[in-house]
Amino acid sequence: MEKVTIKGIELYLTEPDDIPVKWVGQEDLITQVLAAWLVVEEDDIPLNPRLIGKPGVGKTTLAYYAARRLGKPVYMFQATVDTRPEDLIITPVISEEGKIKYIASPIVSAMIKGGIAIIDEGNRMSEKSWASLAPLLDNRRYVESIIAGVKIYAHPDFRICVTMNEDASTFELPEYISSRLQPQIYIDFPEREEELMILRSNLPFADEEILEYVVNFLQAAHAADEKYTVRDGINIARYALKRIMMDNKKHDKLSKLKYLKEAALMILDKEAANYFSEVILDEEKD
Repeated sequence: MEKVTIKGIELYLTEPDDIPVKWVGQEDLITQVLAAWLVVEEDDIPLNPRLIGKPGVGKTTLAYYAARRLGKPVYMFQATVDTRPEDLIITPVISEEGKIKYIASPIVSAMIKGGIAIIDEGNRMSEKSWASLAPLLDNRRYVESIIAGVKIYAHPDFRICVTMNEDASTFELPEYISSRLQPQIYIDFPEREEELMILRSNLPFADEEILEYVVNFLQAAHAADEKYTVRDGINIARYALKRIMMDNKKHDKLSKLKYLKEAALMILDKEAANYFSEVILDEEKD
């Protein structure tokens, strides 16, 4: 691990994340994130965008891909209900020699290296944890570790982004944090052609027929205001393709649909499987 010394305190830095992801379609969302991070003059400071939307719509992928567009190292921090303030800043651990080592979090490592920090599912954290980041998210741009007894200022190139899910298992953000996490960028379900492009990008080995069935299912689900996302569609297609591969024989439309129905039931629920049941019935009539 890389080691740096700040005001006499040795800190061990976390390694940046290297994830092979690609953002497909909706280029305007990339532009919005990059605009938030832009500094227009010396006295300006970057904004801290908040990406919101249903689970599985690609918020983390968008944040990571936008960060890599800037050519900076990217550091991911997964927030949970158990996240403590020290987890966000510096954690003390006992070394092999019995001495205390201070491990910088991905956020602090990004601050020091001038990278980009992504806090994933940030609204799963409590207000106590968020309070430790308040000075980082305004024009002060620092964090303070009580454990290590050191104040750390962010590199001028440091940027941060937070993703947040819209579901019941999250905390309400305190107003003083909400006002610091701006602008809000909403990621909605993609249009049909963009969703098909995403499926093709993630499943380049899938035949077009499978992808068409899956995208039709997803678009019908979006129209009915169901919770299913393109991530669910990718998993359904993946499992169905594995079942088809194991059969080691040529499959017609009906057999592909039956495996898609099985995958939908196992990965999602009976309602999702019912969609493929209806398509099977239509195929049998024809």
